[in-house]
Amino acid sequence: MKLGVTVGKFYPFHRGHDYLIRQAKAQVEQLVVVVGAKPEQAIPGNLRGNWIRVMHPDVEVYETLDDLPEAPEPWAKRTLELLGGRQPDVAFTSEAYGEPWAAFMGARHIAIDCLREAFPISGTQLRQDLGTHWQMLTPPVKAYFAKRIVVVGVESSGTTTLARSLAKQYQTVWVPEYGRWYWEGRQYLTDADDWDSDEFIQIAQGQIAWEEALAIRANRLVVCDTDPLATCIWHQRYLGSDCEKLQQIAASRNYDLYLLTAPDFGFVQDGTRESESLRMTMHQWFLEALERQGKRYLVLEGSHEGRMVQATEAIAQVLKFPSF
Repeated sequence: MKLGVTVGKFYPFHRGHDYLIRQAKAQVEQLVVVVGAKPEQAIPGNLRGNWIRVMHPDVEVYETLDDLPEAPEPWAKRTLELLGGRQPDVAFTSEAYGEPWAAFMGARHIAIDCLREAFPISGTQLRQDLGTHWQMLTPPVKAYFAKRIVVVGVESSGTTTLARSLAKQYQTVWVPEYGRWYWEGRQYLTDADDWDSDEFIQIAQGQIAWEEALAIRANRLVVCDTDPLATCIWHQRYLGSDCEKLQQIAASRNYDLYLLTAPDFGFVQDGTRESESLRMTMHQWFLEALERQGKRYLVLEGSHEGRMVQATEAIAQVLKFPSF
């Protein structure tokens, strides 16, 4: 069996790293990736390792403490220890240390894109300016770093219109309302008015699944048309009580900004809406929930154009990626 190995910080895991792994996999039967990480670094080593596993489930990934001198020999010794007695046939890198590192392991070295022609990017560049080099991130890293904005509000308050418009303006993804799709799917049941907590839990979990599926394609920003916190409000509306498990799901989610659309214009019936008489009551529920949980939020009022201006100004403050 031809065994290959590569090593790096993958801090963060970018498209150049991904290219290296893909090129290496094509030349061996089994590839091992060693991730070195220091405790003080902003991104834990196991998270970096998991990003690689998501993209390359067929490789072996080992995280190790980056506590060695930056020299080929000690890292060759550490790599052989992680391999558990297996002898690598080939070592792949795009760095100057690659040749001596491979030699100390008794392996042949293959250099891949040392001049960074395929993907002209480095981890240092990304750590200094993530926003500018966003498209050089791999999908799971995009999902991790993307700022998440939630548009919430009562029926006929412009939430979906705003979410779609924001996604179009920022050329990014927006996450539709899972609960609406679910409601439409069950509306012809003879007991369509009877709801239970398990259904709301399913809606919250479905909403999260849709969000995560789209987040990997985000362009710095994920715009969510509702979230599990809003599902808690609808549980209260239909069942007249709270659901502890649903609240736990909502509490487990972190968002950078909530945009609460005010019901300050006439109710528009689209054939599915049924809570006109509760608009102001539910709007107050949203306000109370956001305040109680200490969420960062902005209430949007007035015309759609005015709301877009307000939302854009607030998002500009969110879309600031610190160096790390």
